[in-house]
Amino acid sequence: MSNGILEDGAPMTGSRSGATLTLSMQQALNRALDEILTENPRAVVFGEDCGRLGGVFRITDGLQAKHGGNRVFDTPLAESGILGMSAGLAMAGYHPIPEVQFDGFAYPAINQIVCQIARLNYRSRGALPMPITLRVPSFGGIRAPEHHGESLEALFAHVPGLKVVSPSNPHEAYHLLKYAAMRPDPVIFMEPKSRYWQKGDVDLSAAGVAPTGAKVMREGRHVTLVAWGAMVARCLQVADLAAEDGIDVEILDLRWLKPIDAAALVTSVRKTRRAVVVHEAPLTSGLGAEVAQLVTQGCFDTLKAPVERVTGFDVPYPSGDLEDEYIPNIDRILFGIQRVLEYRRG
Repeated sequence: MSNGILEDGAPMTGSRSGATLTLSMQQALNRALDEILTENPRAVVFGEDCGRLGGVFRITDGLQAKHGGNRVFDTPLAESGILGMSAGLAMAGYHPIPEVQFDGFAYPAINQIVCQIARLNYRSRGALPMPITLRVPSFGGIRAPEHHGESLEALFAHVPGLKVVSPSNPHEAYHLLKYAAMRPDPVIFMEPKSRYWQKGDVDLSAAGVAPTGAKVMREGRHVTLVAWGAMVARCLQVADLAAEDGIDVEILDLRWLKPIDAAALVTSVRKTRRAVVVHEAPLTSGLGAEVAQLVTQGCFDTLKAPVERVTGFDVPYPSGDLEDEYIPNIDRILFGIQRVLEYRRG
């Protein structure tokens, strides 16, 4: 590593065209942004501390030094201004890749995101596309103070005109970000900040495969766990523990939260006949309700139990040590599995 950008000295196997790299999610996102800036001269990266400092989580580390201050730069502490400028740059033919430093900081920019960015392509009858990729460090798990840990996926997914995606590991982060940055539509890219330091293999040979829809991360027969972002890794832990008791759990990483891959949901749950949706956001009107409806609609004749949801609670997202009580833990997810396995009609 040099200035945060992966160079030839990085660990890999295979040839350069078919390399597999061992990277953290932070490194994978950094590499993706570096390649996007190299390949697309209209791409620009900006946000609070994104330039010289390289971002709070160092996702943009070294990019300004390599690509220049006109393409990677700092902004004032004004999220509404950041997203307003993004809309203007998109109108001028650029591909903005802005960052809001923490998910809770997105609230001041909601007017620009919902009333302008999400609608301009529609309102202009296609004359003003909005190829904006908004990076949002998201969710909890880092014991941050208030407004530094939120789960805003349901809010964004509800808005027509926006696409929403959340990676679960370094491989997905690299490929999903590169794919999102080629879309002609605004994409909300929700990065699970608690997983930034997770390391994993990134297969660069998969670059030609469009990472669309949901992805089965583990095959199973008895129940499907549906999750996204940081909760995918937790569900994989749960699956290992459940296997010790003979319970075969399938893990479906939703990846795209808007649009949702209903076909993948139905295929998985028709096989297992039971589903548990896991997310960090509060229960009421969370995205899990939409997932549950899609599963019920597509699998009503085969479901052995109602779709279960294991989520955060209907309280403001807590800070510090209270996160451990709020975020779905292994025991709560196991109890959710137990409820659908033990359900009996009548």
